[in-house]
Amino acid sequence: MKVYEIQQFGIDALTLTERPDPQLSYGQVLVKMRAASLNYRDLLVVKGLYDPKLPLPRIPFSDGVGAVVAVGEGVTRVKVGDRVAGIFFQKWLGGELTQEITQSALGGAIDGILAEYVVLHEDGVIHVPEHLTDEEAATLPCAAVTAWNALFHAGNLKAGDTVLVQGTGGVSIFALQFSKIAGAKVIATSSSDEKLERVRKMGAAETINYKQLPEWGNRVRELTDGKGVDYVVEVGGAGTLSESLRAVRHGGQVSLIGVLSGGKGEVATAAIVMKNVCVQGIYVGSREMFAAMNSAIALHKLRPVVDRVYPFHEVPEALKYMESGSHFGKICIRF
Repeated sequence: MKVYEIQQFGIDALTLTERPDPQLSYGQVLVKMRAASLNYRDLLVVKGLYDPKLPLPRIPFSDGVGAVVAVGEGVTRVKVGDRVAGIFFQKWLGGELTQEITQSALGGAIDGILAEYVVLHEDGVIHVPEHLTDEEAATLPCAAVTAWNALFHAGNLKAGDTVLVQGTGGVSIFALQFSKIAGAKVIATSSSDEKLERVRKMGAAETINYKQLPEWGNRVRELTDGKGVDYVVEVGGAGTLSESLRAVRHGGQVSLIGVLSGGKGEVATAAIVMKNVCVQGIYVGSREMFAAMNSAIALHKLRPVVDRVYPFHEVPEALKYMESGSHFGKICIRF
């Protein structure tokens, strides 16, 4: 079967090669992949910035969807013909995240899904909403579950709340969509007026160009009658956290998700304490959260935003497009 391997780090070093077709063990399912989607983490993994000590070779990417074409002995959760996605952490079915669970992340600690066929344990797959295309369904495992966790599991978003989303990448767009179906008000930031116009059409009540207004936290407070927002979906990292802490209300919640502006920097601990702010890390989510999210997506017929779809042989080009930061929503691969 054809697979992509990280044999050495770098986008141009990503190698399309052959591996023997995988064999099934007890409790496992064989999935013929149909589509995959990119996350910023995948770019970091391929470039060697996520874990420079990652054992190589490694099959990258965590998010994809495919059809079950064979099942091993003892499998009861799925059958041949089912359309499924792998969950990001193969061992996080429910409950709290543990160190052991973090060692089961697809496309990082273990081989990912950028292969014609993938073997997963039956507990590590989930059915996806029927109304979605393969590419749309492939966007769900990391970005969508992360946004869902931040707002509804770690958070308790309800109608009338206010949410700040940063940028127009996968997590942020899902957070906008989930906030809208919950009846919340959304304020969005971006460096592009064109992208801000698109998020307004998707339902963002207010938008801020952070290049034109670097201290956007004060503007957020103005837009909320001086109070601040209830929730911040923080994908920028250390470089934007200070503005997020300025933008959030007393007793509000900041969910740390990404490190787009860098992983190191000063943290305004005084602002966290004096405003009684809950700052929490969000590392994707469990199968249980994925299932709850799927129910909401199916009920509201929500459709993920897919920016571009690349063929399987153009994965390096897709990664370079992600690196450019030009995308709005998700970048996908069609097998």
